[in-house]
Parts: sequence; C-alpha cells; structure tokens
Amino acid sequence: MDWQLVADSFWPLLLGGLTGTIPLALASFALGLVIALGMALMRISKNRVLNGIARFYISAIRGTPLLVQLFVIFYGMPSVGLTIDPWPSAIIAFSLNVGGYAAEVIRAAILSVPKGQWEAGYTIGMSPGTTLRRLILPQAARVSVPPLSNTFISLVKDTSLASTILVTEMFRVAQEIAAFSQKFLLIYIEAALIYWIFCFVLSSAQNLVEKRLDRYVAN
Repeated sequence: MDWQLVADSFWPLLLGGLTGTIPLALASFALGLVIALGMALMRISKNRVLNGIARFYISAIRGTPLLVQLFVIFYGMPSVGLTIDPWPSAIIAFSLNVGGYAAEVIRAAILSVPKGQWEAGYTIGMSPGTTLRRLILPQAARVSVPPLSNTFISLVKDTSLASTILVTEMFRVAQEIAAFSQKFLLIYIEAALIYWIFCFVLSSAQNLVEKRLDRYVAN
C-alpha cells in the first residue's frame, strides 16, 4: 500500500469533490426540481395537451440512459449549430434527467395530500395557487423528501459521468492521478471512499430535514 500516494492525492480528490462534484450536483438538482414541479403540475392538470407533453417528457427521460442524454447535448447539439461548453452541458443533462424522475415523485406527493386540505384553503378564501403554495406543497414536501433525497444522492454519484465530456470533477481528478501514478486500483478506491463520505453526510442531512418538515404534516 502506497500510503504516501494516498495522502498526497486525498486533498486534490476532496477539492475536486467540493469544487466540482457537489456544485454540479446542487445546480443540476435545483434546476431539475423546478422542471419537475412544472411537469408534476402538468401531469395533474386536466388539460390533455399539457398532460400529454409531461407524459412524453417523463417517458423519454426515464426510458433513455443518462450517459446518452449527456452525449446528445454535448456531442450532438454542435451538429445543429449549437455548441455548449462542458459545464453547462452537464448541468442541462443532469437537470433534465432529475426533472423526469422527480416529477413523478412530486406528483405522487401532491396527490397524497388529503383533498380536504384543498377545500380548507378555498373555505378561507385562498386561490388555487395560494392553496397550493401555502398548504399543499409544504405537506407534499415532507412526503417527497426521502425519495428526492435519494435522487440527489444518486445524482452526486452520477456526476462522475461528466468526466466523459471533460468536466473537472472528482472522478476526472481521480482519472488524472491514476493515469500519472499508474495506481488505478488504489486511487479509484480512495475516490469511492470520498463519494461514500459525501453520501453519508447527505443522508444525515436528509434525516434532519425530515424532522423539520414533520411539523407541516396534517394529523
């Protein structure tokens, strides 16, 4: 075991995670949630056109590999005259992917809120939009936290795919160190441990968020 190499590579890997992996995941997840909320509301809508668009989008995203989606945006778009840099390409691809998966989570969470909550909002004079924002979404958020947290944790790991389009994140740094040192197994195991640490911290944060949102659940 080359402990000196492990020690020397730890900070570059961690820095790659903190400045590449986590920001990429956070930006993609935030944008993906906006897409997902829009798609979820379109799926719930009685408008057939909106419903059909959302169904097609969700089906297309869930039915194709994330790596293919990433390649279509980064390598495919230049063929139609649209060249996108690696970082924006990765964020667009990951956001669209999160939007497809999280839309069904949010839709199910909204539908899980008792209809009486909608009626309660209307009774005190709230509009449908206000009822959704102030009564329904806070309760739906509590229900959707566990699956959405799992989506985010999966996204943190999936960001390693961004290395295929030359985005400098943790796995890209690991590839460069491994190629230079020729210690592939050692470096990749070290990178895997750092991914695991990130996911453990995120899981702990998930538990705290769930406890905080418990106060919004109707009894």
